[in-house]
Amino acid sequence: MLAHTLFRFFAALSVAVITSASPSVLKLRQSIAPPRNWIDLGRAPSTHVIPLRIALPQHRFLELEQHLVEISDPFHERYGDHLSKEEVEALIAPHATSVDAVHEWLTGHGIQQESCDRSSAAIGSLCMYPLHRRKICLARWNRILTFEFRLWKHTQDGDVLIRTTEYSLPAHLDDHVELIQPTTAFHRAKGQRTSLHFSPTPAAALSPSSDAMITVPGSGVTVNATCNATITVSCLKQLYNADRYIPRATTKNTIGITGYLEQFANFEDLQKFYADQVPNAVNTSFDVALTNGGCYPPPPFLFEMIITGLWNFYEGGLNSQNISQAGEEADLDVQFGFGISSPTPGRYFSTGGRPQFTPDANTPTDTNEPYSNWLDFILAQKNIPQTISTSYGDDEQTVPKDLARRVCNGFAALGARGTSLLFSSGDGGVGDGNADPASQTCFTNDGKNQTKFLPGFPASCPYVTAVGGTVHIPEVAVNFSGGGFSNYFPRPDWQHRAVTKYLKSLPKGTYAGLFNHNGRAIPDVSAQAVNFRIFFRGHPAHVSGTSASSPSFAAFVALLNDARIAEGKSSLGFLNPLIYKLEGEGFNDITTGNAPGCGTPGFNATTGWDPVTGWGTPNFEKLKEIVLDC
Repeated sequence: MLAHTLFRFFAALSVAVITSASPSVLKLRQSIAPPRNWIDLGRAPSTHVIPLRIALPQHRFLELEQHLVEISDPFHERYGDHLSKEEVEALIAPHATSVDAVHEWLTGHGIQQESCDRSSAAIGSLCMYPLHRRKICLARWNRILTFEFRLWKHTQDGDVLIRTTEYSLPAHLDDHVELIQPTTAFHRAKGQRTSLHFSPTPAAALSPSSDAMITVPGSGVTVNATCNATITVSCLKQLYNADRYIPRATTKNTIGITGYLEQFANFEDLQKFYADQVPNAVNTSFDVALTNGGCYPPPPFLFEMIITGLWNFYEGGLNSQNISQAGEEADLDVQFGFGISSPTPGRYFSTGGRPQFTPDANTPTDTNEPYSNWLDFILAQKNIPQTISTSYGDDEQTVPKDLARRVCNGFAALGARGTSLLFSSGDGGVGDGNADPASQTCFTNDGKNQTKFLPGFPASCPYVTAVGGTVHIPEVAVNFSGGGFSNYFPRPDWQHRAVTKYLKSLPKGTYAGLFNHNGRAIPDVSAQAVNFRIFFRGHPAHVSGTSASSPSFAAFVALLNDARIAEGKSSLGFLNPLIYKLEGEGFNDITTGNAPGCGTPGFNATTGWDPVTGWGTPNFEKLKEIVLDC
């Protein structure tokens, strides 16, 4: 602590010196309490290099938001009239005066423009990534921002981050800098997954083969009885009334899956999955897009299949991520997302880096949170998938509010360009994402340690569609389906009617003080989430979680986009205004079940929208008729 005190003293002294030569004084820009479950390990190595993102204000974002509302409203004359890449960039580009002010400030500290990478104007920010040829170490950032980067360790899983709890900026930059991260961001993306277990049963024995069928009340569809034990592509197509649909716009429509934390979807696993569940897709694959240093092992197709062993040996000597390595999250997302929507082309986004730091590594690296990096990349592309699913998230409170809003704005920009974004709602009910209710803490992260329900992010962003989970046939809410109300984002207008109705149905005083009655509510929709049969590292396995729900629902959205595009219509884009205007039409209403957490039963599923399953699960044929009429 003495070292920390001395540092603060000399930092204050340096502020005084800088101030005397600067046009304005330094101003504390952000200060947070040390987050719960993080302990201070001491000062971070001064020679360590960390990339910082300096985001500039998007002064015309409200205009973009208005465009998004109009083109996403099925009753508006502009419905489906999505914006171009150039139109979006023009709306959220920073002012030139802000760019100049920040460059002048950094130049004054010896950081020249060529030392930094400026991101595309697509996200309207200035991203300061130290280039390899001109590395900027922590010691310099400590002096510039008058804080101290320190090592923080998570007491539960041992992850270590380099972060600070406060930073300052010259007061004259108040109107020119929106945020600088990663500084106070302690969140870590994690796959929304509850369980993975291998089955010793032979593959053929687990495939749907029973002659017994279940008729689903309400929808009238029939489903193979084995689907109550094992979920397959065939099960979901039967259950959600899409087993007769054949895609027609496969040259114009694409579905995307995002991957983080060195998760790779294994090509060999995918072929075994296709042979097991989607025979017509055998020997087909998907494109891989790499960003932020992401990498990917090559597929063993054609002649490469003959020399797989040699390739693995060669690749293993150069890159630890060889063909034999697979991630269960990535395998799940790709196999069901691409399997259901086949033969719609698929694209997997491999975003490099993970938000943790190992101080004893020979060449330690600390990275930004993943979503901003991915948004930098995807918004800079001319052609992007019409549907994208993400099965990663974290507790909303672990993400600084300004960063969460900034990332959310990026999702809005994607929606304006005609992309539907779907995110898993989480696997902790109303709790902290821990699938075991007994292990949930449910305390606020602001130093007050108050008991609160903990919504997840990015699911809580109003510009994405959050997907909860169901189980069994007929369906009920699964007990881990993430749901609740955002503490960062207010409830949007398109959601007000449905959510208000639900809240009025709750007994007065229910969970008083535990959630924000005025917050954006999640989830919006849901899908099956338990006992999905995948292939992982060459063997059949079962996996559960809203990680399964999101890519599955996204695949049906991709098929809806296929139907529209085949008829010469635009893609659906931002889904939520349409979903809520339908008021349940085209969905299977889930009225039974609840998702406990934080020592409570949590919210309950009920008629209409609810914060466990949203509007329910899709009835594809009904939704297809609706979207073709829009």
